[in-house]
Amino acid sequence: MPGKWTPDSWRGLQIRQQPDYPDAAALEVVLDRIRRQPPLVFAGEARRLRSALAGVAEGRAFLLQGGDCAESFAEFSADNIRDTFRVLMQMAVVMTFAAACPIIKVGRLAGQFAKPRSAPTEVQDGVELPSYRGDIVNGMEFTAEARAADPSRLLQGYHQSSATLNLLRAVAHGGYADLRRVHGWNLDFVSRTAQGERYAGFADRITEALSFMEACGITGESVPAVREVDFYTSHEALLLGFEEAMTRVDSTTGDWYDTSAHMLWIGDRTRQEDDAHVEFMRGVSNPIGIKAGPTIAPDELLRLIDILDPAVEPGRLTVIVRMGADKVGERLPPLVRAVRQEGRKVVWSCDPMHGNTVKSANGYKTRMFDRILSEVRQFFDVHIAEGDLRRRCAFRDDGPGRYGMPRRRAGHHRALARGSLPHPLRPAPQRISGTGAGVSDRRLSEGTARQRSAPDRRRGVLSVVPGAKRPAAHGDLLGYARCLQLRGLRTSRIRSLCSSPHEFRRGHGSEAERLKTGFVAAVCNVLDVLHKALGAFAPPTTLPRTRRGHAGIRDDGQAGRNA
Repeated sequence: MPGKWTPDSWRGLQIRQQPDYPDAAALEVVLDRIRRQPPLVFAGEARRLRSALAGVAEGRAFLLQGGDCAESFAEFSADNIRDTFRVLMQMAVVMTFAAACPIIKVGRLAGQFAKPRSAPTEVQDGVELPSYRGDIVNGMEFTAEARAADPSRLLQGYHQSSATLNLLRAVAHGGYADLRRVHGWNLDFVSRTAQGERYAGFADRITEALSFMEACGITGESVPAVREVDFYTSHEALLLGFEEAMTRVDSTTGDWYDTSAHMLWIGDRTRQEDDAHVEFMRGVSNPIGIKAGPTIAPDELLRLIDILDPAVEPGRLTVIVRMGADKVGERLPPLVRAVRQEGRKVVWSCDPMHGNTVKSANGYKTRMFDRILSEVRQFFDVHIAEGDLRRRCAFRDDGPGRYGMPRRRAGHHRALARGSLPHPLRPAPQRISGTGAGVSDRRLSEGTARQRSAPDRRRGVLSVVPGAKRPAAHGDLLGYARCLQLRGLRTSRIRSLCSSPHEFRRGHGSEAERLKTGFVAAVCNVLDVLHKALGAFAPPTTLPRTRRGHAGIRDDGQAGRNA
């Protein structure tokens, strides 16, 4: 059993990948100054990320983490920070559209300065000097002065991280992340390429959806999710002296948090279970990650999970796989199998960069894009084969649709039309012969999906699919109205587009004839696009049922049974 944890209980244990500071007294002076500095992030923010990652572990969301391999003092600028944010926003909005689920955005920045090294020293032209360990430790220039570990760089790293976080908070919550700016997120160097044109076409669809929603009363002022995002920071907790100095007690819970970042991870070179890094990380309450390289064994991973997440809390642990395209297909399945058999809930993350590094002829390290893509594909293939993901969770390309975007299965539209948002892990709807309605497995098992008569079909069980031959029934719009109601939209704004409130609420009779197929299809398409763009909320699987057996919305805008 591990002993009592304190922020300095790692001291005295074996520690790896630490610089050798020539002046230990100067190091302690700097660390003491850092202890008196304000926190960079707050405990409540870390808890919010942990809750969001619990959704990822349970299959309700997707994690996107990106940024520089190591941040630089020389390249620090507002433009670089903004461009990194723009790239991540582009990726997130496309992934939200494709996966139809929330994307948790985490940046490798505002603290990702230190670099683990394969060797403590470097030799050039017969001269041996300490390895470059990142700007927060020493300089890149191959001179004795530059390569000496300098404690003052720790304080510079703190201040740069603080400035970076200030700008990130401003762009994430100050309007730059507004979906209305989706066109502006395209970087100049790709704006005139084929990929840029595909993104512009996708952005056009988002803009059309937002224009419609504004007409219905949904704007950035009424729905914050339209104009702002939650954006979190992360880095490898490598320099434990710095991390200890940034560890504070949360006054509301009494728990310890490392306030240097929202999320921290243990590197592949420092994950030994009896060493200092694991000891430090087991005591902080931040969400943490474990880098899993090709040498990690299933038993070793399980022991680390036991140490770092003894309470089995979803969202606490992320296993970051970085094995390389030539090893991931062989080494990952035993890990996934072992974790599942132990009943542990972790987030599985793919890092396709650091396991595919090669050294070019000029000595620079680089990665081949085909190997990066191969590792990502194999990562998902393994999880599908092991039963961690059902088929619908994988990216499915049914051939290019409009604007070159992949087509999505029709069942996606049917599920949303009935008021149940599609879920990446939910089985695809099944079709009942003779009705044209897609019905979920659960509803089939409950016997609620039976052969429909013609009057039943008018109560909302027909599909809303672009180009449908029959008029869509009124219950389809009820499903969309329920989705909108959860985002604060008064359903009367949609009702007025269709019919009187009374007939809208009844949902049968001559309603199917009065709603024109083209109008309904257009409304449903534009709402579908907005749902995927926002990806913020998940309504219940089914709507409340009325005495007539169809979903009802009261005149006051609340979902419920009709009187």
